[in-house]
Amino acid sequence: MAESRLVRWFVGNVPRLARRVTEECRREIPYYAALPRTTISATLLPGAEAVVALVARQFRDGRTVLTAEERVRVVEVSTRRADEGLPLEVALIAYQIGMEVLWREVRAEARPGEAEEQAAIAEHLFGFLRAVVPAVAAAHAQAQQERHNERRDALQMLHGALLAGEPADALAVRAGVELADAYRAVVLRFGAAEVAVTRPIRAFQDVQAALGTPLVTMNPRGVSALLPMTEATAGDALTRMMVEVGRALGRPVAAAVADAADRDGIPAAANEAMEVAELVARLGHPPGLYTLDDVLLEYQLARPGQGLARLAARLDGLGDRVDLFDTLRAFVRQGHNRRLAAQDLHVHRNTLDYRLRVIAQRTGLDAAEPRDAHLLTAALNARDLLGGSPWQGEEHRRLGNRTNASGDD
Repeated sequence: MAESRLVRWFVGNVPRLARRVTEECRREIPYYAALPRTTISATLLPGAEAVVALVARQFRDGRTVLTAEERVRVVEVSTRRADEGLPLEVALIAYQIGMEVLWREVRAEARPGEAEEQAAIAEHLFGFLRAVVPAVAAAHAQAQQERHNERRDALQMLHGALLAGEPADALAVRAGVELADAYRAVVLRFGAAEVAVTRPIRAFQDVQAALGTPLVTMNPRGVSALLPMTEATAGDALTRMMVEVGRALGRPVAAAVADAADRDGIPAAANEAMEVAELVARLGHPPGLYTLDDVLLEYQLARPGQGLARLAARLDGLGDRVDLFDTLRAFVRQGHNRRLAAQDLHVHRNTLDYRLRVIAQRTGLDAAEPRDAHLLTAALNARDLLGGSPWQGEEHRRLGNRTNASGDD
């Protein structure tokens, strides 16, 4: 653009034009209207003057696009403002109002016969707005992502410190989290098969929302979380919470929970919950919420020693008879109730009785005898813990399919 009279006037009135832009933004934008005048003078006015000066330089140079250096400068300033808490919509509205103010000032200054110069200036103002808006939006998006990453890292460090029993107050301040006096440690283990999550970031956010705590870590093998110990995280409320977690993951979940009466007890509670969760996964227990008391016998059986292997060996006589293992598993699951076990297997009661007699012949353990029935239960758990039972019998597949189907309701 040739340096017309209007351009020379614009270049020579940058400070006054910047003040007009600042006044209009303060009048039209509630965010700025709520700020003290000292803050406006220290932030908005210098920013407006820099933008008006940039527009003037483009007028003088006859350019309608930002140079690489100018774009970097716009991004730097916008990033700084975003870090200071300026919302993106406020920044974009301020640029639009600024261009409107400049155009009105140009029209007011124009003389008859300067219509062509006015049109050229209008074209440059629109071109500037078209160039600067993407840069401002990109800067705010980058700043938002950086803040998100910083908080995510701070939360992970805070979670890790609490689990390790390390000082966490400073990390809590950095993460913006108010620490509770007592916590519930919750651990989910998905078993041998990793969970395939098609949208892992969204799934993680949904799990966080379901648990109502930012102190969550998630990987393909499971989830670990710390919940403040309140009524909202106890009893039926906690059970419903696990159902919501299952919906977020697209499958029912088995979770373990242990309480820490104070922060010093978090490492022990988290370790207990982890061991219970892994035990539940190894035993193939159905989805639900478990505490150590729910698997106390199995937990003790899983302790290192020769007793576990010798106990598991009591079922060696069953060989690879999947039907016998399925029968024994149903018998144990139904509390040694033969009628319910037969219904569970969808077989006649006589068929169940026959299979239990075969089990007695092969193992020497008669399910009709209370002591032997308890030994059969313990032996089955021992084999499951050692990975020695056929897991994919017809009954187990049927139960698994039924459980998964119920999770989709």
